[in-house]
Amino acid sequence: MRWITAPGWPGHLLAAAAGALMTPSLAPFGWWPLALLSLGLIYLGLRELPTHAALWRGWWYGLGTFAAGTSWIYVSIHDYGAASPALAGLLMLAFSMAIAFFFALPAALWARWLRRTEAPLADALAFAALWVALDAFRGWFLTGFPWLYAGYSQLDGPLAPLAPLGGVWLITFTLALSAALLVNLPRLLSRKPALLAAATLLVAPWLAGLALQGHAWTQSKGEPLSVVAIQGNIEQQMKWDPRQLEMQLDLYRQLSFNSPRADLLVWPETAVPVLKEYAEGYLNVMAMFARDRQSALITGVPVREVNERGEKRYYNGITVVGEGSGTYLKQKLVPFGEYVPLQDLLRGLIAFFDLPMSDFARGPADQPLLEAKGLKIAPYICYEVVYPEFAASLAKDSDLLLTVSNDTWFGRSIGPLQHLQMAQMRALEAGRWMIRATNNGVTALIDPQGQITRQVPQFQRAVLQGEVSAMQGLTPYLRYGSWPLIGLCLTLLLWARLTSRLSKAL
Repeated sequence: MRWITAPGWPGHLLAAAAGALMTPSLAPFGWWPLALLSLGLIYLGLRELPTHAALWRGWWYGLGTFAAGTSWIYVSIHDYGAASPALAGLLMLAFSMAIAFFFALPAALWARWLRRTEAPLADALAFAALWVALDAFRGWFLTGFPWLYAGYSQLDGPLAPLAPLGGVWLITFTLALSAALLVNLPRLLSRKPALLAAATLLVAPWLAGLALQGHAWTQSKGEPLSVVAIQGNIEQQMKWDPRQLEMQLDLYRQLSFNSPRADLLVWPETAVPVLKEYAEGYLNVMAMFARDRQSALITGVPVREVNERGEKRYYNGITVVGEGSGTYLKQKLVPFGEYVPLQDLLRGLIAFFDLPMSDFARGPADQPLLEAKGLKIAPYICYEVVYPEFAASLAKDSDLLLTVSNDTWFGRSIGPLQHLQMAQMRALEAGRWMIRATNNGVTALIDPQGQITRQVPQFQRAVLQGEVSAMQGLTPYLRYGSWPLIGLCLTLLLWARLTSRLSKAL
């Protein structure tokens, strides 16, 4: 125990191990109590450290978190970026070391200005508020990397029903607060009023989660819609090979022709791997097929448009043909996968920085939702579904959610299953059905409780069939967003700072 709380290498290595514990709490493992343990260990490890030591303790925790939780980056760089195993490992480690500073700086901030060791209840509340602030900042800074939030561990846990109230960050706040309160229980035993308040704060959210199990914040409207989603299972090495274009187009055409009639026919991200303007003839044929079946076909396709400055730019898009309309251009791009930061310096160094789809532009904000079969559909292309606030901003005006992806980049790693879990959380937060169509899995239908109702196996060519319902009504999270939680966290942090200064002055 002393190693955890004292400065030095043993504590730093234990912090890295604590960070690594976050990974098995998430998909595909789902051992959610480990999230509590992970947060409790880092809170304990920061409780007595001076500022400089706390910075490095937080950094080691972040390194352990991302070295374990984003190991799938190695697959992308090595298998599809043509990097050697040593270089791929080095780049993955460099990424983990860099993003670990998202944990280092708040840890130093905590030790320097916010820690309240003389008031364990207030200390626990401030820690939970700071942790949520850390997650929000990490999801925003430099376009953000909102991966590995502790709240996702509760998708199948007792706190899942809190997601429609305040999103994944409310669950994260509850986990961080619960972990800190459990650590502080020995200090609270001699303070009866504080102990009673702490016990209430510890137990109430978990009881609320149990009480809200199965509660429906939204209601279905109209008759269910039939859905067919095509999983083509195209190898990534073939995806952008011009010699394989006709084969891919024919594959999706034939699988669709042979599929049962459905209201919505969905293909994955860039299922049409050629600019939309060059595929108009093909899309017109598929539009006639869809109209004959009284269906709407929704497919991923790259788009070239002229922006407001008269420049021709390329976009990752979704378009609807048949009994529907609209084209959506992706707004949240994947660094290095869809655009290259500092590209004048990095392009040409290794093949990973010259991927054929890494010159996409960001789509404009405030785009209209897609329309199909008279419904408004909120579209998310791949990475976009991992942004809680962005997803909610589209979902609140929608009847149905749709995400298309190509997770082939991550091979047989845990990355695609983590991605699926985040899509499930978005459905739960919004209280809406979600259709998820991917190139090689997991293609699935997700209900408003965040549970998968139908799916097809990964790494297989398959056709998913099922039904979804249009939903009406707003969850509290869609109605108010994260503003209530943000206000609470800011209040707690300001309170901790002011009272800390007051106690030092006295």
